[in-house]
Formats: sequence, structure tokens, C-alpha cells
Amino acid sequence: MQKLKKHAILVIGVLFVILIILFSSSFTVRFTETAVKTRFGSANDKSIITEPGFKFKLPYPFESVTKYDTRLRMVQTRSETVQTADDFQIIIEAYLSYRVEDPLLFFRSFSNAGDRASDHFLKAENDVLRDLLRSALGETSKYKMGQLFTSQQGASVIPELEEKVFGLLVSGGNGGKPLADYGINITTIGIHRIVLPEATTSAVISRMGANRDRLAERYESEGRSQARAIEAEAKSNADRIRAFAQRRADEIIAKGEAEAAPYLAQQNINPDLAVFIQNIKLMREAMAKKFTLIFSTSDYGMQLFDPDVLKDTQGALPVPMNNDAQGAGG
Repeated sequence: MQKLKKHAILVIGVLFVILIILFSSSFTVRFTETAVKTRFGSANDKSIITEPGFKFKLPYPFESVTKYDTRLRMVQTRSETVQTADDFQIIIEAYLSYRVEDPLLFFRSFSNAGDRASDHFLKAENDVLRDLLRSALGETSKYKMGQLFTSQQGASVIPELEEKVFGLLVSGGNGGKPLADYGINITTIGIHRIVLPEATTSAVISRMGANRDRLAERYESEGRSQARAIEAEAKSNADRIRAFAQRRADEIIAKGEAEAAPYLAQQNINPDLAVFIQNIKLMREAMAKKFTLIFSTSDYGMQLFDPDVLKDTQGALPVPMNNDAQGAGG
């Protein structure tokens, strides 16, 4: 029994050693990864493994494998204060997305940061990408505030600014090393936030108020000028219409006087007769229709229609007498 136990322990130990050797001599590459297999820490073009699957290698420390995720990674800058071309301070935040394009160059550039791929990514993002992005955002100083923020759709220069920043990043900035030499490929860059500091906000609001005042004054001046022009044109038209109406009236009066002259000449031969004929004509035209005559009770012969007179006489009507009757009575 003791021999069997010793043999079992020995077999288990051998199997354990074999498993450890197999584990250290194999690795798996996912379809989203690219591996760099190094021998004694050095790598060459044959060290790149792009085909996914189960692979073999010599145990550590003879050979080691570093696997890089080839999917897009995102890098975002902290808030950076930038001065515009018209001396305004703004706080800008940007981002970029990249992937490992050349694993061998990427390994050679950042393998001194540590043995893990995460160490390589951290060094690439902090020491290269973020620094280049912050430096490239200095292009903002070439634009004015009104160019960055505008009320017209599509008039902002932010897309143009993003293109310039992208070009600087790809080229490695001013005199820097192109990102392609690091094995990095940038796919997109964007400015996702711009904040105005309190002092800048107050200055912008004050300048906007001054601009509005200038615009209001200009519009008022243009309105007054247009009003004066309209009033002058209206006065000119009115004077022209009045002059035309006066000329027309003078023409009508002159024509009427010319046509009335023969009749006036005939009436001036016997004015009294002319007046009498006009009165007869007026009475004839008036009596051709129903009309009402109104007399005063103080007129001669109208006293009989005065109610007060009838009341005073108590039914006895006064009989007017002429002079002949009075004489006969005497």
C-alpha cells in the first residue's frame, strides 16, 4: 500500500509538472488581439502573430508573449485653458480614438514601461497621445470667439479646427515624431466641450451688449433716414396732387364762368325781373312735391292760431275793423 501511495504521489507530481510546462509553453490569441512573441526580450518581424487560435512557445524566460487589443481605444484630455485670437480665455476638452496599427513598433516604443500590455498602453496614452493632443489644441488661438460660437448653422470653425488638430497629431506636432513611427493609427479626433470661465463669460456678455447697442443705434439711424425719405416723398406727392387739383378746379371754375357769362349778361339787362323769375322757378319746383310751411303766430293774420289768444278771449274772437268801419261808427 505504501508503495502504491508513493507511485500515485509521483504520478500526480509528474502530471502537475507537465501541466505547468504545457501552460507556460502555450497561449491563446483572440480574434481582437495581435501578439508579439519575444525571445530573451527581443522581437523581429517574425515575432508578430495575427492569426487567432491556440499557439505554442518556449517556456519563460526563453520566450514571452505580449498581446495587444487591436480594437479602438479612447483618450480624453483634461480641461485645458486656451486663449483665442481676440484675447478671450476658454476651457476646452478634446478626445481621440486610436488603435495599434503596427504591434512590433508599438512594442519597441513602449516595452520599457513594463511587461504587461496595459503598461504599454498607459505609457503611450500619457506620454505621447495626451501631450500631443494638448499641444495641438493650441491651434484654437488662431480663431476668434465669434468664429467658434456663431448663431448661424454650419458657420462655426470647430470642424476646421478639429481637422488641423488631427493633422498635427498624425505628423507628431512641431518637429515631433509621427505617430506611425510608434505603431499608432489615429482614427478620429473631436472637441466635445468648450466652457467659458466666469470672467470670460462676463466679458462676452458685455461685448454682446455693446454689439447689440451698436446694431440698435445703426438700425434706428437707418429707420430715421428712411422715415425722412418717406416723409419727403409723401410731401412731394401731396404737393403735386394739390397743385393738380387746384389747376383742375381753376379750369372747372373758368369753364363754368365762361358758360354762365351769357346768362349773366341777359340777367343784368333787368336784374329785378331775373330775381323774380328765379323766385317763381324756386316756388314751382318746391310746390311740385309735398312740403310744409311754418309761420309765426306773431305774423299778421296768424294770431288766430295762437292758443293763448283763444284762451284770453274765452271764445270771443276779436274782429279786426278797418278805418272805414271805425269812421261809420263814429
